[in-house]
Order: sequence, then C-alpha cells, then structure tokens
Amino acid sequence: MKIIVILFILLIIGSMASALFFMVRDKGNSTRTVRALTWRVVFSIALFAMLMLGFHFGMLPGKV
Repeated sequence: MKIIVILFILLIIGSMASALFFMVRDKGNSTRTVRALTWRVVFSIALFAMLMLGFHFGMLPGKV
C-alpha cells in the first residue's frame, strides 16, 4: 500500500511540474496547463478515496 501511495504522490508532483512547464512554455496560449492541473486533481481525489477506503476496510492502521 505504501508503494501505491508514493506512486500517486509522484504522479501528483509530476503533473504539477508539467503544468508549470506548459505554463512557461506556452505563455497562456494553450489548454495543456489546465489539462495537467486537471490530472493533478484527479490523482489527488483518487489518492484520498483510496486512503479512506483503506482505513474503512482495515487495510491501513487507524493510529500511527
């Protein structure tokens, strides 16, 4: 489970980096920045839902 969480965090950071790259390179004339930030939101929601389901079904401990 830890590997999946780390993978999602890396995907979120990667999509933020690509959004920054597209924002600087395209100078606001493209929708690629919005698309990259949309993927960041999708990855963040998926990570949150996965963590909530993991806690609910007992796959993750409640206290650390």
